[in-house]
Amino acid sequence: MASFNFAAWPPQLTPEQLEALTLAATTYALSHGLLYLPPSQSPSNTQPRIPTTAIHAPLSLIPAPFPRAQFQAARGLQSIYNVLYARVAMDTQFLDIAMGAEEGVGKADQFTGTLWRGWKKIREHGVVQPLHLGLFRSDYMLHAAEDRLALKQVEFNTISSSFGPLSERAAAMHRNILASTSYFSASPHLTADNFPENNTTSGLAEGLAKAHEAYGVRDARILFVVQPNERNVFDQRCLEYELLEKHQIHIVRQTLADLAVSASLDPSTQTLAITIPSLTNPSPYEISTIYFRASYTPSDFPSPSYYDTRFLLERSRAIKCPSLPLQLAGGKKVQEALTRPGVLERFLSNEGAKWGTRALDLTAHAADIRATWMGMWALDSEDADIAAALDHLPVSGQGQGNVPPGTRLAHLKAPSLVLKPQREGGGNNVYREAIPTFLDALPAEEREAWIAMEMIETPRGVSGYLVRASLSSSGTDNASTEKKVVRAEVISELGFFGYALFGEGEVVEREVGWLVRTKGTESNEGGVAAGFSVLDSVVLV
Repeated sequence: MASFNFAAWPPQLTPEQLEALTLAATTYALSHGLLYLPPSQSPSNTQPRIPTTAIHAPLSLIPAPFPRAQFQAARGLQSIYNVLYARVAMDTQFLDIAMGAEEGVGKADQFTGTLWRGWKKIREHGVVQPLHLGLFRSDYMLHAAEDRLALKQVEFNTISSSFGPLSERAAAMHRNILASTSYFSASPHLTADNFPENNTTSGLAEGLAKAHEAYGVRDARILFVVQPNERNVFDQRCLEYELLEKHQIHIVRQTLADLAVSASLDPSTQTLAITIPSLTNPSPYEISTIYFRASYTPSDFPSPSYYDTRFLLERSRAIKCPSLPLQLAGGKKVQEALTRPGVLERFLSNEGAKWGTRALDLTAHAADIRATWMGMWALDSEDADIAAALDHLPVSGQGQGNVPPGTRLAHLKAPSLVLKPQREGGGNNVYREAIPTFLDALPAEEREAWIAMEMIETPRGVSGYLVRASLSSSGTDNASTEKKVVRAEVISELGFFGYALFGEGEVVEREVGWLVRTKGTESNEGGVAAGFSVLDSVVLV
């Protein structure tokens, strides 16, 4: 097949066809749980305890084109990434240097430093649960360089890797539209063999079930730690239902505020028990596994007592998803540190059986992993290669006093960069033209908390039909379809999910599915929950 013309996507549709596809997509979404809770209408921004209304999630009418070879490459790399980040989480010295509050970014980033200090105190008293569970997602974009498309990693997520169940439903929605309408034969690419299956829900639930089984108490429950007033509740509930219906595992949902009252540790065994006072017979539930869909951002900790609750959970015998070291391993600083010469290879190697006699030596995959990375460096870097890069630029950046080479290089290359802090959840990065002003105002002691990364330059001219999520429409207004659906130039981001259970012996891991998020090119951020993008799927080309 000839090379795909991204600029000619999507195929042309008549207004009548667009309206029919919009009806098919939105009714499928509403019928199959591709849903959000609507924005709160209360002054306090609180959601009702018992929901009475839902809206479909923001979605794309036609799946995003993605090269088959790069899609399969990302799928094949997921198991390598699963093992890599499991090993990073088990390397205490590396995490202390990269993320700690004594030597690493925790000195400059209060949130990271607080988590690290809590972890350090716990391990000084003795960690009672050696097992960790990771539900991961590795996010990629296509990078258009030198007349070819390369797969490049945006980030690797180790906590609250969301939208697995909803993305499975988005892919199923597109397959249903294909089956019911053939997309009006608008494109020869829109055929069933180009729509890959996606079974993320069962895969993520399988990882949680394996941790529950490893804990060894059949009647124990899994704890979901959630944010208050969560709108993305259906994505979480789908996992809950899968665990109950396929694995007979019950779930307890609690916020950190709830857990300050309901959680307790047995002083001799460190068994975690949850007692829910509102129940008629509030007998405590033993917890096998703690799945965090919260605690990844400073706003989850409005007072020091919330950290106390987080650390109480970490001290318990329950298996954490993620543990504090695994959460720290997902920091942007770790992503940058792995790019340095020899660091990745050290983690992939099993020389001397340092990861166990049954662990695999994965150094043969190092080049493939490195090929997915853009250039990145720390703002406080004084490495020789950064200084050398400055010397090769037309303006060397001299005369900036004690400004380190990493910051000077970021100044000079700002139009092609993004600056990233140690944060998850979207809305935290600084892009391109905004970088020089930001750097000028950034206190010197905070530079260590940031990395600079080369921007991924995605194929130009790709468009899509984006369907807004809205609580209400204007009655029977015939123009409502035009208002609801926006054709826009877009960028799509592919993420692959995987799980890893590790800490004793071999790493038990698997790739379990994928998602696509699509956003308008005017948006730098990609978070669906943060309001920047829509859920999508892929058509392989």
